[in-house]
Amino acid sequence: MKIGMIGLGKMGGNMVLRLTRGGIEVTGYDRSEESVAHIEGQGARGARSMDELIAALGEPGQRAVWLMVPAGKITQGVIDDLAQRLAPGDIIIDGGNSNYKDSVQRAEALAARGLHFVDVGTSGGVWGLQEGYAMMIGGPEEAVERLRPVFEVLAPGADRGWGRMGPAGSGHYVKMVHNGIEYGMMQAYAEGFELMKAHQGFNLDMAQIAELWRHGSVVRSWLLDLTAEALQNKAEFEALSDYVADSGEGRWTIIDSIELGVPTPVITLATQMRFRSQQEVSYAGQMLSAMRRAFGGHAVKTIETPRQEGLVPEVQAGENPSAAAPANIGQGGAGTGSSAEQLGETGQQRVKGDE
Repeated sequence: MKIGMIGLGKMGGNMVLRLTRGGIEVTGYDRSEESVAHIEGQGARGARSMDELIAALGEPGQRAVWLMVPAGKITQGVIDDLAQRLAPGDIIIDGGNSNYKDSVQRAEALAARGLHFVDVGTSGGVWGLQEGYAMMIGGPEEAVERLRPVFEVLAPGADRGWGRMGPAGSGHYVKMVHNGIEYGMMQAYAEGFELMKAHQGFNLDMAQIAELWRHGSVVRSWLLDLTAEALQNKAEFEALSDYVADSGEGRWTIIDSIELGVPTPVITLATQMRFRSQQEVSYAGQMLSAMRRAFGGHAVKTIETPRQEGLVPEVQAGENPSAAAPANIGQGGAGTGSSAEQLGETGQQRVKGDE
C-alpha cells in the first residue's frame, strides 16, 4: 500500500510516522522544508515538491493522497491542484476539519473527473502517534475498502476506532458533532473546577478531586485524565491567556441544529464562551458599564493596559505528547505555519470587541 501525505504538522507528521512504523509506504510533503526534514530525521520518507510526491505513489488509478492542511481555501487549493495531476480511479482523502457541506460538493466535483473523494474526521491530537486515531469516514465503499490497510494502522486497533459513516460528507459531519460535544465537555469541566477553586472556605485540592473523579465517577473521561495529570504536576495556568480558539466545528454544529430544529443549548453556550474569550474588549460589556453608570451613577472601571498575547508554538510531529501538558508550557516545538494555522483558526473570523 502506497499513500502520500500533504501537511506535516502535529497531526499529519505524526500520522506519517505511525504509518511508516506500521509498514505502509508513505511519502510526506509540506511547503515547509523544515517539516519535511523533520519527518525524514525520524525515518520517514519526504518529498520536496508535488511532482516528487505524485511520482512516489505508483500507477495512475491506484494512487491515494491524504490531506492534513487547514480547512477552507487552503484545502480547496490543494484539492484543485491534485485534481489536475491525478487520474481517474485515484483517491483524495481530506483528514482535516473541513465543513461537511464543502466535502459533499468536493466529492461531486471530483467524481465528475473520475476521482474518488474520502472525508475522514480525525481525532487523537498529539497522542495519536502513540495511542492511534479515531477516524469517522465518509465516501464510496470501494475507495474506503482500498484504504483499509491505512485505516487499520492509524487506528487504535485494526478492528476498532475507525469506520465508514456513509457517503461523502458523513465523516466530517460526525466529526463536527464530535467536536461540538467536546466543546461542551471542556466548558463543563472548566466551570466546575473554577467554581470549586473560588470556594476558598473549604481549601479544596483540585488535583485530589480530579484524580478521585477518574475512578468510578460518572464524569470520568480522557479529558479528565489529562486534567488530573496536569494538576498532579502542580500545573499553574497564570502564564496562559484565557483566549480559547475555535476552529469552526462548534459554529457549524449550532448552525446545523438551527436548520434541523434540534436544540443544542450546551454546545451553543460553550461555543459562545469561546467567542467571549477571543474578544480583546467586549463592546457589550462596555455598554453595560455605561448604562449602569447612566441610570445609577455607579463607579466604573476604565481600561488601563490592553491585553498583550504571545503564542506558544504547537507541538511538532514525533515529539512526546507530554510537551503539550500545562506544566510544560513554553517547551513545545518550533511550530509550522502562521499563528492562525497553529491555533486552527484559518477560515474563521476572529471575534473582536472593537469590530
